[in-house]
Amino acid sequence: MSCLILCPKTQRRKMEEESYMKSSGCTIRECQDMIQTSLQTPMVKILKKHMEKDGCKLGDNFIKAVHCNRQMGGGYVPGKAIVVCSNYVSLRDEVNQVVIHGLIHAYDECRAANLDWTNCAHHACSEIRAGHLSDDCHYKRGLLRGFMKIRGHEQECLRRRVMKSVTANPFCSKAAAKDAMEAMWDICYNDTKPFDRAP
Repeated sequence: MSCLILCPKTQRRKMEEESYMKSSGCTIRECQDMIQTSLQTPMVKILKKHMEKDGCKLGDNFIKAVHCNRQMGGGYVPGKAIVVCSNYVSLRDEVNQVVIHGLIHAYDECRAANLDWTNCAHHACSEIRAGHLSDDCHYKRGLLRGFMKIRGHEQECLRRRVMKSVTANPFCSKAAAKDAMEAMWDICYNDTKPFDRAP
């Protein structure tokens, strides 16, 4: 599931609905329990370790389960929180993916003190990295979302999801989002920090 940068209320209403697998969701308590399990996964531990090393310790409530009004897996509120939408996730894998995606945004913000979410290139780069490193576009997830293409699926899916997120940014037109994504693609797609390689 894509972890979108959450925009101001007026902008969120304009964001296109995600085409997620229909999920009955879970309770906030069940989701919070899955978040706690996710915090013990190797990828999450690596991200947290590197953030703490760079002086960005996560608070106890930084990753939290909430009830969302929009159909989405979760979102990253810059500098404040990662939210997981309990009513739209029901599997541990879905929660892990949202948490990892959001932590990559948080890691990017931590390591680049001048990261500006209103800058389309900065936003596009972090979305490229978060989508690629969190395995958002694994072909199995694509099949569950109704996209049947397997060959070349990952990059096509990633481009589609980056465009969806960056064009939802009130500071980025569709043309500006596309230009930013194309300009940043190679460098950001190949930037796998803090991991040695993409999953």
